[in-house]
Amino acid sequence: MTKFISIQEAIDKKKGNVAIRGWVYRERGSAKFKFIVLRDSTNIIQCVIKKEIVGEKKFSVADKIQVETSMEIIGELKEDKRAPTGYEVQVKEFEVVGESHEYPIQKDQSIEFLADNRHLWLRSRKMTAIMKIRSTVFGAIHSYFREKGFYEYHSPILQSVQCEGGSTLFTVEYFKQKGVFLAQTWQLYAEPAIMALEKIYTIAPSFRAEKSKTSRHLTEYWHAEMEAAWATFVNLIDYGEELLKHIVKIILKENKKELQILGRDVKKLEPTIKKKFPRMTYDEVLKLLKEKCKMKITWGKDLRTVEEDELSKLFDTPIIVTHYPKAVKAFYMKEPKNSTKAKSIVNGVDFIAPEGYGEIIGGSEREPDIEEIKKRLKEMGEKVEEYEFYLDTRKYGSVPHSGFGMGVERVITWICGLENIKDAIPFPRTMLRWKP
Repeated sequence: MTKFISIQEAIDKKKGNVAIRGWVYRERGSAKFKFIVLRDSTNIIQCVIKKEIVGEKKFSVADKIQVETSMEIIGELKEDKRAPTGYEVQVKEFEVVGESHEYPIQKDQSIEFLADNRHLWLRSRKMTAIMKIRSTVFGAIHSYFREKGFYEYHSPILQSVQCEGGSTLFTVEYFKQKGVFLAQTWQLYAEPAIMALEKIYTIAPSFRAEKSKTSRHLTEYWHAEMEAAWATFVNLIDYGEELLKHIVKIILKENKKELQILGRDVKKLEPTIKKKFPRMTYDEVLKLLKEKCKMKITWGKDLRTVEEDELSKLFDTPIIVTHYPKAVKAFYMKEPKNSTKAKSIVNGVDFIAPEGYGEIIGGSEREPDIEEIKKRLKEMGEKVEEYEFYLDTRKYGSVPHSGFGMGVERVITWICGLENIKDAIPFPRTMLRWKP
């Protein structure tokens, strides 16, 4: 049997006979030559089929080869600086494995056309590069938390309560039972587990029925979340900063080629590794935006996209913003001792990505007072009895604890320098798109 190697392995070999296989990325020809640029998951390489070598009958087959035809090629590898990757295969034998006729994706297609044909657009060099970086990001998240002694833990996707706001819930038809939703977050089902495992994390899909059409929103996205017993608010912030540094460090080490394909300026990512992230309170952010950006924001308002973008222009690393007004944050966030009636705040934190990529991490120290949680649930119009399982975590040996959630696609969008978050996931789900 012929032993096939990857295109990258062939390039690394530099010379000699090789057997490779893949899909036709580009093709052109004449009466005597057929030039094929073959791609696989590792790279591309130019292959030359000559009529005088393969014979007239076989050359007639080669002459009909179109883009995305799958092929097996055996030939001699030679260096050729004119070729796309510096090497060329002089073809001795080839076989067409799967034909392709009039592949629908050509140059200069509209964004909507590419979205409609996402199942094919995934083959593009751009999307392949993004998916490789995505894979590295997921691996980096796992390695960080496991190195820190966290256990991977899984919560249900089908849940009976809301955590991030009832207006963004997807209701599920669950036999004849009403009040079943797709998970917005694992949090309410994660907190019970820290009394057993202490330090836990997950990477799982979350669902938000937000009626938003922005370049930053998905209705289904992957959520990296952590929860830790005994973790203070400062501990939580440290975890977030370390995680982002860890991810970027590994990407810069393992995905240089993919970043180059995407045209990403890696110098814009390097400060994330080299510098401490600026840490500032919500009050300090309002003051900074007023002084540096001439933006006056009323205290108590959440930071909108426009304010986050202006703030991100002032720094070249992610920015850590803490102590938001209680009114704009979730019911489970703890009020610190310096919170007052006039300025009621919580130990909540957002990490704002540089270059205008918005919030990538949101977290908090959790509220320990069971009566305070009940009060906030009632203010939200929630039925307290539906949360009894969660309230039990405060009844039986509760401890101080904190946690955060990171939108993985938002991190990928920033790292890759993408214009739209929809390119950070294989099949994006948005308010207007649920297929293919």
